[in-house]
Amino acid sequence: MYDFKGKTVFITGAAKGQGKATALAFAAEGANIIGFDLGEKLCYPCYNDACYKNLCELKQEVEAAGGTCEVFAGDVRQADDVQKAVEGGKKAFGNIDILFNNAGICAYGASHELSETEWDTMLDINLKGAWLCGKYIIPIMREQKSGVIINNSSIGGLRGMNKLSHYAASKWALVGLTKSWAIENASYGIRVISIHPTGVNTPMNDGLASMEGMTPIQIAERSAGNLLPVPWIEPEDVANSVLFLASDKAKYITGSQHVLDAGLLTR
Repeated sequence: MYDFKGKTVFITGAAKGQGKATALAFAAEGANIIGFDLGEKLCYPCYNDACYKNLCELKQEVEAAGGTCEVFAGDVRQADDVQKAVEGGKKAFGNIDILFNNAGICAYGASHELSETEWDTMLDINLKGAWLCGKYIIPIMREQKSGVIINNSSIGGLRGMNKLSHYAASKWALVGLTKSWAIENASYGIRVISIHPTGVNTPMNDGLASMEGMTPIQIAERSAGNLLPVPWIEPEDVANSVLFLASDKAKYITGSQHVLDAGLLTR
């Protein structure tokens, strides 16, 4: 359907969920993948560290899907980690054409009950992490005179959410970042879009469910309120949207919000 041969995609939160599904989808279309996620070190064999193991599995699965892949362990909140991954990926492939700012967290808490650490952690991962990746990748795209940046926001970036004020604030902020980057970089041939999924069937639901004493599907059914009769969408649905937006088929789309909400915001 798409041709991403020779293109390189930098994906944060790449080892699982939406990030992994997107990496595999790009790989199936011939792209080079730079996978960035948490971990302590990178080498084979994989020993016992979960994040480390997931990154190595990502590399193996991408290569099995027909793509090439370099993986880097690090924290999107740390400039040194991001810079090393960007420089390492560019050294491996020579270019970075697409950035999928996917890494993010979600946690419940009434606004007045949140600790300063809880607030800062949410904003640092969901917003600062995206900004840091752009800080180091946008100059590469400007030099190339082309590029696509896709920021993974949420339906929470287009409405208020009960006991998720810090999450919603971070996701609304990604809309402002998206629009500002689009304005700043249009003359360099760089497009910037935010995507806004409803609840997605990923491991993030497991943690929320455990915290609430519920099953993941109960969490989804309680919180989604989708117009279409589905409790959530699949990571592959997000990947399909990202591939379209990154492709030449979407060459006139920039600065806008792509909603993938199963009709939730229509209610």
